[in-house]
Amino acid sequence: MIPSEEEAVELHRRHGSSQVIVGHCKTVTKAARVLADEFEARGTRLDSKAVVAGAMLHDIGRSKVQTARHGLEGAELLLKDGVDRKVVEIVRRHVGAGISPAEAERLGFPPLDYIPRTLEERIVCFADKMVDSDRVRPFAKEVERFTAKSHDVGRLLDLKKRLEEELGEDPEELVLKKVKESQ
Repeated sequence: MIPSEEEAVELHRRHGSSQVIVGHCKTVTKAARVLADEFEARGTRLDSKAVVAGAMLHDIGRSKVQTARHGLEGAELLLKDGVDRKVVEIVRRHVGAGISPAEAERLGFPPLDYIPRTLEERIVCFADKMVDSDRVRPFAKEVERFTAKSHDVGRLLDLKKRLEEELGEDPEELVLKKVKESQ
């Protein structure tokens, strides 16, 4: 099952997500939808329903933990709820700019791939990095946060660069323009 936005809100409610988390997920969904719509308008095929569901549910694991493990926890919750594997993978792979196998081992995660691979996964991961709480913000703010926390800034920059190459336009500018217009 690929949940609608309303069904995703119900899943958040059922798992105890706060209104702050749901508000964040709604804004990430707006940003992700802007990118998915633009890709589709340019002739790229993608699963926009999975993008919306993944964006709405990406932080559902924060109802259980407030660490990098929230992606894995959220994926496990959604698997139990019968959510489509494509959406589950978006949730599992959105943390940071992805988590390498070596990083996963250091974090005590199961030995899986946590790097966003599909276009849908990359869109949601990027959209999440453009949103602080429930507001879009310049991508440079996330680069600063990654730098301060000694996260893999190169992987973060590569995420944006790849989307820009695939789209033929700066994804940050699209999100800033179109989501801020609606805020």
